[in-house]
Amino acid sequence: MNAMPSCLRIDPATRHVSLDGRDAAFYGDPNRVYAALHQHCPTFYWEEQRQWFFTGYDHVNALLRDRRFGRQILHIASREELGLPEPQPHLANFDLAERHSLLEIEPPEHTRLRTLVNRAFVSRHVERLRPEIAGLAETLIDGFERDGRTELLSSFADIIPVTMIARMIGIPDEMGPQLLKWSHAYVGMYMFKRTPEDELAADQAAREFADYVKSLIAERRKAPREDLLSHMIHTEHKGQHLSDDELVSTTIVLLNAGHEATVHQIGNSVRVILESGLPVPEMFRDEAATERTVEETMRICAPVHIFQRWALEDIEVDGIALRRGDKVSLILAAANLDPTKFSEPLVFRPDRQEAPNLSFGAGIHFCIGAPLARLELNTVLPILFRRLPGLRIAKTPTVKDVYHFHGLERLELAW
Repeated sequence: MNAMPSCLRIDPATRHVSLDGRDAAFYGDPNRVYAALHQHCPTFYWEEQRQWFFTGYDHVNALLRDRRFGRQILHIASREELGLPEPQPHLANFDLAERHSLLEIEPPEHTRLRTLVNRAFVSRHVERLRPEIAGLAETLIDGFERDGRTELLSSFADIIPVTMIARMIGIPDEMGPQLLKWSHAYVGMYMFKRTPEDELAADQAAREFADYVKSLIAERRKAPREDLLSHMIHTEHKGQHLSDDELVSTTIVLLNAGHEATVHQIGNSVRVILESGLPVPEMFRDEAATERTVEETMRICAPVHIFQRWALEDIEVDGIALRRGDKVSLILAAANLDPTKFSEPLVFRPDRQEAPNLSFGAGIHFCIGAPLARLELNTVLPILFRRLPGLRIAKTPTVKDVYHFHGLERLELAW
């Protein structure tokens, strides 16, 4: 086994771990840390985060599906009872936008919202977008092919997912750059490096984002179109329509989740493919090979690393006694490296056919946009490598300091 990463201290007897989430030795190459955790204590108490974390595949997979854990806790207990602080006034707009988020709520509200949105994202519906996604990828490559080099995130990866999710919802293409700005500020709330400035920026983004979505809702109420926002406004579930606040929350979460992770994954996938030194044409020789390659890139360099859950009752997991109201974290990206499920887990093997990766989660909160993300990756990666034979990394990429997301600052390519 490789030496213990310098950023990591493990006490196997107590399963306590000290790890600075801001240390580039960690977020720059988290897989080495995850491998050490699998070796010494797959379930551990992260001292700096003051929380229990699970990395084992079977534990993560089971806890994502276990209804004794939830994304909410205040539907069954008060803040006072749990010792939770009161909402902070400077985050009022952010909290309002999150109040009805699909990612944050539990049944029955979750069931109602998800049912109204789900139809648009099932595989057979998104499959119709393949020609549009391919056309967009070809057009973008046309724009930089003759240059012999490009920074792939800004010229390609940033543009495709945000354009496609915006078109599905019914937002014009020209809003793309503004949506990216709002989204980057908004997701700053989920990063380990969060500062007071990040919080203020997220709250402002939530307010502006919500105001824009409300203006769109008013337009679609008067003149519905063939888009997801019109569908959400005018469709009812068991006699109930979505409220304006629910429409705003759902639209924001679809826009953020519908592109942020996929941007990172396109960059991560291209990097891992090029750094592997393996013959690229083999990886994309047919549809089945392409799918295996994409799944393997999502396994070894997932864009979203952590999902949190509240314990809704007293419960014991892996010898850890959890009380109602305790928060636990599940490291999806580490579960994807569990050596009991994956042979040579740190090695990129595009022909791998082992356990399914957990990068999209599991259970009722399984990523609703998974079919769209998979379609985008399976469509644009083969096009990129076919159009630009001889593609290579021109400058060593640096990983963004945005843990628990995992993505690149820039990806400089040449051919």
